Amino acid sequence: MNLFFEESGDFKAGTVLSQTPESYQVELASGKRCKVKARDVLLQFATPSPEVLLREAHAISDEIELDFLWEVAGEEEFGFAELGADYFGAVVLPAQAAGLIFRLHSAPIYFYKKGRGRYKAAPAASVQAALAGMEKKRLQALLQAEYVEQLKAGSLPPALTGMVQQLLFKPDKNTLEYKALITACSDLHTSPERLMLAAGGIASAKDLHFSRFINEFFPKGTGFAALEAPDLPKNLPVAEVAAFSIDDMTTTEIDDALSVVTRSDGMLQIGVHIAAPGLGITRGDGFDQIARSRMSTVYMPGDKITMLPDVLVNTYTLGAGQTRPAVSLYAIVNPEDWSLISTESRIEAVPISANLRNNDLDELITEETLAAGSGDYPHKNDIAILWQWAKVLEQGRMDKRAGFGLKPEQNNRVDFNFYVEDDVVSIIARKRGSPLDKIVAELMIFANSTWGKLMADHGIPGIYRSQGAGSGGWAARMQVRMLTHAAPHHSLGVDQYAWSTSPLRRYTDLVNQWQIMACINHGVTAPLVAPFKPRDADLFAIVSGFDAAYAGYNDFQSNMERYWCLRWFAQEWRQQRAKQVEAVVLKDEVLRLADIPLVIRLSGMPAMARGSRVKLDIIGWDEVDLTLEARFLELLSVPDAISVAEEGDAGSDNDAAEKMDESEVTEASGASDVMAPELVDTGTVSADAVPDTEVSPESAGNTDSLN
Repeated sequence: MNLFFEESGDFKAGTVLSQTPESYQVELASGKRCKVKARDVLLQFATPSPEVLLREAHAISDEIELDFLWEVAGEEEFGFAELGADYFGAVVLPAQAAGLIFRLHSAPIYFYKKGRGRYKAAPAASVQAALAGMEKKRLQALLQAEYVEQLKAGSLPPALTGMVQQLLFKPDKNTLEYKALITACSDLHTSPERLMLAAGGIASAKDLHFSRFINEFFPKGTGFAALEAPDLPKNLPVAEVAAFSIDDMTTTEIDDALSVVTRSDGMLQIGVHIAAPGLGITRGDGFDQIARSRMSTVYMPGDKITMLPDVLVNTYTLGAGQTRPAVSLYAIVNPEDWSLISTESRIEAVPISANLRNNDLDELITEETLAAGSGDYPHKNDIAILWQWAKVLEQGRMDKRAGFGLKPEQNNRVDFNFYVEDDVVSIIARKRGSPLDKIVAELMIFANSTWGKLMADHGIPGIYRSQGAGSGGWAARMQVRMLTHAAPHHSLGVDQYAWSTSPLRRYTDLVNQWQIMACINHGVTAPLVAPFKPRDADLFAIVSGFDAAYAGYNDFQSNMERYWCLRWFAQEWRQQRAKQVEAVVLKDEVLRLADIPLVIRLSGMPAMARGSRVKLDIIGWDEVDLTLEARFLELLSVPDAISVAEEGDAGSDNDAAEKMDESEVTEASGASDVMAPELVDTGTVSADAVPDTEVSPESAGNTDSLN
């Protein structure tokens, strides 16, 4: 005797070897033996053999027309034997019965299974809906296959044109468009980003990096809601000064200016004037909501995304020839010994006589020309006075650093300015610590420290940056932290440091400006009227949100600087000028290229002294992965013992603990304060991304980073 039975959702046939009331011992055609429960048996038959029955049953099943079978089945639940009699006739052969079971079981759209060998025909509406769904899937599969072929041929299907960024950055993985993209990528052994570049969905690697950032940080776009500019405040006292700013030539958000007045008693009145959008923006209004959602202006070479709308920036920026509201800090200084006698803060209207650009003046204003009094440029006498006081301020900070156990700052490094026009990049080296840099740096540090103390003395919270005052190991103590109370910043050499000098482009500075204005206007009652009271939970939320946004913006700026470094290589390569480049050994296998702000690690490079100059062969680069392929060629020079010792001292400061306030981001078309954490060599020599040592833009003297 033979059996046809169901086992784990599959149908099998075999020969009975033995039998009990509850089960059978069966041998399958393969020779395998198994135990079959009596309740799972559907058919008992003598002929044909099990293997022949299965073969004939499958053939019969393929010939059964489902629509006709469904009509024959009726609406009531049935057993397969009953339906077999109606479909095949009174006598149903074993192969026919098994074939009918195969057909019923393979068509769940038409027949619902109700038990062992029992089924029920699906309602007509359900059948039609299921068939329509199957047809839709069939057509979608054909369309998906068509998309795959178009993508593999390097053509973007028109239906995908408006979905490119969604597919790359926020895909719905259940859509046929995404499945087509992934299938094409799998067939071509490439990534979605590279395939979209090849197919024209993304115009360039630059657009790819930019779009990725926008989708993460500006999912609703970078535009602004329509808001009317607030009226300039009236009846502000007009300062009797002729203030001037010092910035990179591309700076448009000019939020700081300086002035010098010689008083009748011979003392000097040195003014730091900061744009005062805090007078036109109130906590919770439309402009505040915009600024808080963005937290900062975003910089990249050749472009930026401003924190505030142009309508407000243009109203409050300290443009030449205008008188604009400002929060001013006046220092009375004795020119005999450059000692600080007193300070005073005011809210006033400040006449701006000039917007000086360091691009035009760096070659004219040097330590040598200042010492000789030579040259002809605007505000020459004022700059000479500010230079003298800036050196005194710097020395005071260095003494304070020494008191904190740190070595003096090293200002022998080179910064780089990125300028982009029509997708052509210029990367210009600029030595750190020029007189103009130092003037702006020292006076901004002075203002941020002084106003930080003002808030602390009045008992109101602010947003401070602190370094070195924490607990834990040395590295933990030297990490820069944001706090809502005053604390020392060891690397800058100040007792407190509150960002206050960039309210047009950094939300923390706008918040601090509100608090500072409360101190100026209300004195000892400031804690009662300041926008943010002690232990204000919202202030902690601002600090947290700012840290997260600013870190993302920094990463983006670094990536874009890496991209433009690679574009610079492409430009030079076309002109046969950059196939071999020089680099300086920083330590071990870490190198800094000489011509662009690029630091790499070349594993396996011969051991060389710090400061050694080497030559590298540039093999290629990847603008999508932001990687560089290079090979070590030769040692060009070895530094003398004195240079090595000095470099070692500077390196120990930078590498161990004296990491300066790294979050001061420049306007990317200006100098890069923190070197790109940089390109990677993926070729002949293994290379890893190496972040450059973090430095203080204040100490670097970059004017954009200070404001």
